Amino acid sequence: MIVDSLEMCAGAGGQALGLEAAGFNHRALVELDSNGCATLRHNRPEWNVFREDLNEFDGRYFRGVELLAGGLPCPPFSRAGKQLGNADERNLFPAAIRLVDEIRPLAVMIENVRGILDAVFEDYRTFVSEELSKMGYKIDWRLLQASDFGVPQLRPRVVFVALKEPYAQHFVWPTPGIRRPPTVGQALIDLMSENGWEGANEWAEKANGIAPTLVGGSKKHGGPDLGPTRAKRAWAALGVDGHGIVTEAPAANFEGMPRLTVRMAARIQGFDDSWQFLGSKTNAYRQVGNAFPPPVAEAVGVQIMNAIEACSRTLVAL
Repeated sequence: MIVDSLEMCAGAGGQALGLEAAGFNHRALVELDSNGCATLRHNRPEWNVFREDLNEFDGRYFRGVELLAGGLPCPPFSRAGKQLGNADERNLFPAAIRLVDEIRPLAVMIENVRGILDAVFEDYRTFVSEELSKMGYKIDWRLLQASDFGVPQLRPRVVFVALKEPYAQHFVWPTPGIRRPPTVGQALIDLMSENGWEGANEWAEKANGIAPTLVGGSKKHGGPDLGPTRAKRAWAALGVDGHGIVTEAPAANFEGMPRLTVRMAARIQGFDDSWQFLGSKTNAYRQVGNAFPPPVAEAVGVQIMNAIEACSRTLVAL
């Protein structure tokens, strides 16, 4: 059974990779950032990547695709911003609702920051849910922790899932905690020691916890770092200097706290080492930091796939 998906705001492909692992066939991926599109095309030349503003994308050609998924822009709902919600020009929920209407998929999966569950957005969540309910979908919002799915990072994210009846009857959320995450030291020891750093093993023993949430950073500000002051303190407790990203692992005689490379950050985000990020160091790190961890997307995607297949078998039997 081939089950197709269309990916909105695909970024560097974190959610798309997870859904691919869950068994979905990507009919198209929509992304506005040129570097993100280059990353997608480089790693999956067979994917149909549209560099386009989601507000302008016409979904009618893809009517009947089974899954519409994506990670919509987070700044409108982020606690780190002004939380303007629907008043923020970057809010793409209206575009997503339009695409649901044009495509009428069996399922919808949208990822966003946990701030969208704040009380200030209760009316807007109700609006989104009601709009999809009118189209025959059953909706649920769930806060998931990446560390509950084997990712060595906290990264709380809200996942919005909507399925048409009767498919919704077969959907259950993935069980957290099945995959225990490695510590930062366990996840990165081989990368930290690839240039012969003599202190790598000692560092790994002290880096015995999971990472704070990676952040992608704003294009309006300077180069990449690992987040605000509180995040940098958490990284320092793990023996990592969070004030920037470097191009290479520590040298053999390195002393002090190492910084992460883009590849190390990608490991922390749950990407496989084979996935290459195109663009400058700063842009590549932003692609990593803004991504949805593939293992989390896969876990939710598997449950959506199970619901689609189970319901399809039932309908065939009838």
